[in-house]
Amino acid sequence: MGWAPAVPYGEFVSTSSLSAALRDRHYLISPWPWRSSAFLAGTAIVSAPLAFGLWLVLLPFLVAGRQIYHGELPDPAVVVLTVIATGLLLGGAPLVALPVAALERRRLRLVDPRPLRTGNRLLDLAARFRDEATWRAVLYTLLLALLAPPILFGACLALFAEALMVASPFGLGTWQFGTYEVHGGPASIPLCLLGVLLAPAWLYLAGALAAGHAVLLRRLLGAGDPLRDQLGEVAQSRARLADAFDAERRRIERDLHDGAQHRLTSLTLHLGMARLDLPDDSPASAPLGLAHSQAKELMVVLRDLVHGIRPQVLTDLGLPAALRELAASSPVPVTVDARIAARPPESIETTAYFVAAEALTNVAKHARATRAGVRVTGDGTRVELEIEDNGRGGADPSTGSGLTGLADRVAAAGGRLLLASPVGGPTLLRVELPCPR
Repeated sequence: MGWAPAVPYGEFVSTSSLSAALRDRHYLISPWPWRSSAFLAGTAIVSAPLAFGLWLVLLPFLVAGRQIYHGELPDPAVVVLTVIATGLLLGGAPLVALPVAALERRRLRLVDPRPLRTGNRLLDLAARFRDEATWRAVLYTLLLALLAPPILFGACLALFAEALMVASPFGLGTWQFGTYEVHGGPASIPLCLLGVLLAPAWLYLAGALAAGHAVLLRRLLGAGDPLRDQLGEVAQSRARLADAFDAERRRIERDLHDGAQHRLTSLTLHLGMARLDLPDDSPASAPLGLAHSQAKELMVVLRDLVHGIRPQVLTDLGLPAALRELAASSPVPVTVDARIAARPPESIETTAYFVAAEALTNVAKHARATRAGVRVTGDGTRVELEIEDNGRGGADPSTGSGLTGLADRVAAAGGRLLLASPVGGPTLLRVELPCPR
């Protein structure tokens, strides 16, 4: 059996995090103990002012609790201070926790270089207060302020005792371990050797504390449930695809309107002028007249195609005008009731319009209805669209009526689609779309 190849110093521990390094037998000769100690020192620096501020805010609660415990009503000044402290905790805790969380994520790289996903960045302050990640950061900050100081104080005492034991032969005065007195000199050499033997234990203790802190940090300040994160990423990806599809459709509409439609108009005009210049008995008169008629028909087809991609009235006048134009072209009589206080974003307008267009198409093709109604309301935060008809009902997404595609389009915009269509009618389609700010 041959010798194992030599491993250079510093490469004994090839693990990627402190938690894994603690299980490696070469932990003590790796950089991880020193990185753990530096991480704990940073934790002490961060937690000290947080603990001072937290206990300062909690002081009115402690005083009020003491008075209630002794059967007394809290003083008015204590009540006022308690109310102020409550407001500071609820309103100020997220404002303090968010920068602390950002700092702690950076410090985590010292003991755990693995990437830490932090979720979406919310720029709106109100959205931050509603976000679960903000309150997980608040919980982490509270735990850091409450637990870190006593735990690190105990670790510092252990480190101080370790240093005294190692330095005991050098005569640093007289001090006592329980009933054992240390005077220094050669008599303290056994105590020094004991301190040297216990040094690895302290290094492992520092590593365990830092690893536990890192696990808590990653758990509370990470992006949360991986499955939920993946679902969120899928939803965002679907929304981006829908936005890209809308942008591409607008580009095609613009190219057709500004390019092909203008050229076809010019061609039709030239054909008409050429037809006027030819005598009626000319052999080319009939083919030229046919080409002119076909060009005019093609202009109508192209105009309808451009209108179907994105109506110009939707861009110029907004959703209510576009819905009224849509109702005017429907073979079924349609009434429109539009009450929109603020114009929604373009993507929401486009989604609502094409949902209404598809729904009215289904009404004309399948519902056998004699009338239909479109109601749309919006307050700047959401748009609610309802399409109702007096047809035969029984709408079923599995029959290929286009309802599945509508539901997917609405879901991609972050909304939801509700359908009530009993057999015999009437049918009510309701769409709720949020308006992001």
